[in-house]
Amino acid sequence: MAPYIKTIEAFVKLGKYLTDFCDKCYSKSTQVDAEFKEIISKVGHHNGWFTEDNILFSLKQWGDLLTEENLKDWFSHYTFNKTSEPKTVGIVMAGNIPLVGFHDFLCVLLSGNKVLAKLSSNDKVLLPYLSKYLIQQEPSLADRIGFVEGKLENFDAVIATGSNNTGRYFEYYFGNKPNIIRKNRNSVAVLTGNETEEELKSLGEDIFRYYGLGCRNVSKIYVPKEYDFDALFKALYDYNEIIHQHKYANNYDYNKAVYLMSQFKILDNGFLVLKEDKGLSSPISVVFYSYYDDETSLRKELEALEEQIQCVVSSKSTGNEVKFGETQKPSLNDYADGVDTMEFLLQL
Repeated sequence: MAPYIKTIEAFVKLGKYLTDFCDKCYSKSTQVDAEFKEIISKVGHHNGWFTEDNILFSLKQWGDLLTEENLKDWFSHYTFNKTSEPKTVGIVMAGNIPLVGFHDFLCVLLSGNKVLAKLSSNDKVLLPYLSKYLIQQEPSLADRIGFVEGKLENFDAVIATGSNNTGRYFEYYFGNKPNIIRKNRNSVAVLTGNETEEELKSLGEDIFRYYGLGCRNVSKIYVPKEYDFDALFKALYDYNEIIHQHKYANNYDYNKAVYLMSQFKILDNGFLVLKEDKGLSSPISVVFYSYYDDETSLRKELEALEEQIQCVVSSKSTGNEVKFGETQKPSLNDYADGVDTMEFLLQL
C-alpha cells in the first residue's frame, strides 16, 4: 500500500501554510491569518508556558519539514506494501511543548491508518485547528482523524507518551495491544572547554527553548575538571530575558531558595542555576553538571544511560550526537526514544 498521495499533498499544503503564516508573523505583516493568530493567543492564555514565540518556533519547524522533497526522502526508506484495512491507532499525547505529538499524528496518517487522539489538557487547541485545515485540503481525512475526551477505546494499537509513573499505567492498560510507550527522557551536552562562544550560545537554545520542558532540552552537562564556567555564563547571557517570564521566574526563585537553604553549592547568573548533581532530570531554571576524567570513560557511562537519554549534544556530532543548537530541530526520521514509529505502523 503506497502512502496516500492526497494525504501527502495535504500535509505539503499545511507545511506551506505554516511557513507563510510564521513568515508574516515574524515580519509583523498585516496580512496574517487573523483566525490562526487568535488561536495562538487562546493557547497562550490557557497555558502560560506556550508563549507566542515558542508556538511560532514549533510551527516554523514543521513548516520547514513538511515539504514534498522531505516527505519523499523520508518515505524512500520504507516499503509500503500493506494490504489490510486501515487500523485505528490511539495516540495519548503529552502536553509539555507545543504540538509535541504531531510527529505521531503525521506517521499514523501517512502510513494509511486512522488517528484516535487523546490530547493533553495543556495542548488541546493547536492540533484540532491544524486537523481542520488538513481536512479542508483533503476531505477524506475527516474519516481518519478523531479526538477523544474521555477513556481511549476501540483502537487496534496505541502510541502513548508520558512520565515514568504514567508509563507504568500505560503498560498495564495497553499491554494487550501493539504499542509504543514512551517514558521520561532527558538530553545532555558534553563540553570539552574548547567550544567557541558561538557554540556555547547555541547551547543556550538547547537549554532554554520551551523553557526546558522538552525531552530534547539539555538538562545536564558534562564538563572536564577545572572547567571555566565563566565562559559558559558569558555566552548564555543573551538569554537573560527569560527571567521576565513569570512562570519561569517563579521556578528559578523557588529552586534557588531550596538549594541555598539546603546549603548546596550552586553557580548562578541571575536567570539560571547550575548544580553539581549525578541526576539527568533537572528542574526548570536549573541545569545539572558533572565532571568527567576522560571522554572514553564518559562515552561508556552515557551508553549505560542510553534508555534515559534522548539526545547527546557535542561539538563532535559523531554517530547519533547532535550539534549545538539543533536539539529542537529534529528531522522526520529522528524518532523519539529511537523507536521507528513508521515501521511499527506499517507492520500492523
